[in-house]
Amino acid sequence: MNIHEYQAKEILRSYGAPVGKGVPVLKAEDAAKAVEELGGPVWVVKAQIHAGGRGKGTFKEAEAGEKGGVRVVKAEDEAIAMVEQMLGKTLVTHQTGPAGKQVGRVYVEAGAGIARELYLSLLVDRETSRISFIASTEGGMDIEEVAAETPEKILTFSVDPATGVMPFHGRKVAKALGLEGLAAKQCIKLIGTLYRMFVEKDASLVEINPLIVTEDGNLLCLDCKMNFDSNALYRHPEIMELRDETEEDEKELAASKYDLNYISLDGEIGCMVNGAGLAMATMDIIKLYGSEPANFLDVGGGATKEKVTEAFKIITSDPNVKGILVNIFGGIMRCDVIAEGVIAAVKEVGLKVPLVVRLEGTNVELGKDIINKSGLDVIAADNLADAAEKIVKAVKG
Repeated sequence: MNIHEYQAKEILRSYGAPVGKGVPVLKAEDAAKAVEELGGPVWVVKAQIHAGGRGKGTFKEAEAGEKGGVRVVKAEDEAIAMVEQMLGKTLVTHQTGPAGKQVGRVYVEAGAGIARELYLSLLVDRETSRISFIASTEGGMDIEEVAAETPEKILTFSVDPATGVMPFHGRKVAKALGLEGLAAKQCIKLIGTLYRMFVEKDASLVEINPLIVTEDGNLLCLDCKMNFDSNALYRHPEIMELRDETEEDEKELAASKYDLNYISLDGEIGCMVNGAGLAMATMDIIKLYGSEPANFLDVGGGATKEKVTEAFKIITSDPNVKGILVNIFGGIMRCDVIAEGVIAAVKEVGLKVPLVVRLEGTNVELGKDIINKSGLDVIAADNLADAAEKIVKAVKG
């Protein structure tokens, strides 16, 4: 689960990390109060969306200005006008895709004198099953770009969970970032603070970019992105309260309400599969046969008829879907349950695109019999390769 920058900074502030003063604005009429509260003389107006690259982004609407979802202004009336212009407009960045995202919240922050910009992040390293730190002197840039062009400027290390973070970890980061004196001491403390917060909040990513050294020699978290492990949110109602459903894909949001693992993609063949590994294999073989998957959808091992019906409805709600492949290997999941769910969904929403069904495993003959007697125009497949070939051929004509 993602949260907005201003929410991430509130969490940082609650742990004692250095962040600047700022005020979120959700309604245009509150802009003047926010700007006045900060007092100036410099304000930074930031569009709040769940995507990076805001500063280089472009608004679709001309009245919001062509460039930048992050603006530095030095006049009170200009700051107010900027907030009013951004709210409700669509910001397009390299992470949003061409559709962009509508700005429903704006963060007005006090300006800061910047001497240096640095990069610092924590994430879960899947290879080592540990929390890893990434630090670089090249703050303000995409870390992928730094890694490609100047990898020697990136420090990466993982923390042994048996010991947790230690002072030497902080000293290692401070040295890599070229920090001395007060800033180095603050860095050592910050590393410990971030690690504790990461563990206690079940985060999956904390990215501070840039982490700045101010003109008076102090560290300040100028921007922050936080992601959380969705599987651990039941332990964190305070994090769940920060969820902004308007930032989420409608189909993915609907799927989450039925405990379906769904991710929307850009292809043309909708997939309904049980098991993440089989779902990945299904997407791969669709590409192998010359098409693209429209989604990742794992209905899980214990799916009910109702869940299968909802999954099918979510797939058919995607206007890009030109064909559907149902690929079920019945272990815990029963093929007859899948068959009943598909039939119920088709009867409810209709079937306007080709449908290929491949069933194997528990109650497979019963499942096939249910589909054969349904009267639906379903293309049967004997195996995964056969299923992929048939659905691609049906879609491509």
